[in-house]
Amino acid sequence: MRKYWLVFSQTVTVLLATYFVVATLKPQWLRPAPEVALLQAPAGTTRAGAIGSFSKAAKSASAAVVSITASKAGTRQKQLADPWFRFFFGDQDPAEAQQGLGSGVIVSPDGYILTNHHVIEGADNIEVTLNDQRTARARLVGTDPETDLAVLRIELGQLPAIVMGNSDELEIGDQVLAIGNPFGVGQTVTSGIVSALGRNQLGINVFENFIQTDAAINPGNSGGALVDTQGHLLGINTAIYSRSGGSLGIGFAIPVSTARQVLDAIVRDGRVTRGWIGVEPQELNPELIQAFNVKAQEGVIITGVLQNGPAAQAGLKPGDVITSVAGRPVRNVSELLSAVAALKPGEPAQLGLERREGRAALSITPGMRPAPKVTR
Repeated sequence: MRKYWLVFSQTVTVLLATYFVVATLKPQWLRPAPEVALLQAPAGTTRAGAIGSFSKAAKSASAAVVSITASKAGTRQKQLADPWFRFFFGDQDPAEAQQGLGSGVIVSPDGYILTNHHVIEGADNIEVTLNDQRTARARLVGTDPETDLAVLRIELGQLPAIVMGNSDELEIGDQVLAIGNPFGVGQTVTSGIVSALGRNQLGINVFENFIQTDAAINPGNSGGALVDTQGHLLGINTAIYSRSGGSLGIGFAIPVSTARQVLDAIVRDGRVTRGWIGVEPQELNPELIQAFNVKAQEGVIITGVLQNGPAAQAGLKPGDVITSVAGRPVRNVSELLSAVAALKPGEPAQLGLERREGRAALSITPGMRPAPKVTR
């Protein structure tokens, strides 16, 4: 009995000594682990990004944005049928069919779709895939290469159509979303702001009045929708400035105001009709001012006039500086082209001029702008 009591006493002594050492040197070992205080979101607000989210706009507009696959049949080279060519080079496979990807926007329940001309240019077959995965073969209603717009039509029921916005009310800094099918990965929504308005002289289209945005636009987005935070259509995504082929935050969209005019004209007439006066315009610069001995400091100088064209018949001469068209001021070649194109062929309009003798005005009857050649 005494032996057991001695063992018990020694054990208790060792434990008390150990406790004293731990309490002195590592007291935190003897404290209970503290609970982490977490901030709990109120009920009903746990969805990520609910505050400031663009999900409603994206959901509303995305249903009307489609993916477009445009294909062109391969062309068999003539020499492949030549037996001497086959003797020396063997049998060669004919050229493979070419295929391109792009996007489009359903703008009418009747099946009309706006997209870019370059998306469907030269295509023999155009397939459209909706956001609900339905597919249909599209018919080309008409195209306008000078604004890089085209109108397609599909025959399907219950089509979602996007709501048209007002691009004329846009301001720099407004938030926008770009919706399309970049690189063929599937429908994608990106966000940004309006970086600039009225961009022209970029050398992309003949008639330019672009909305510039930093919302990511990549190959495959062409023809897709640029929308506001309500999901209303503001523009058709068209081009990017890039050295790598990917987005660098400089994208361009055709305003819906321009797209609407092209759409209405193509649906109504099958083509876009524009005014034309037959001149060769150039930007006014010191060299031309000196060469033509003109006093004007603003406007577009005419360096050539087509013989027997509308301008020649109206009395326009090389060296004249056009300062306005139908009361609309023009300060560069792009503005002159747009102002003349807006004229109705056959209806007289007034040109404001600056000549060596001073200011003048001419009445001119524009003709119809020749349609550009389309590759088919």
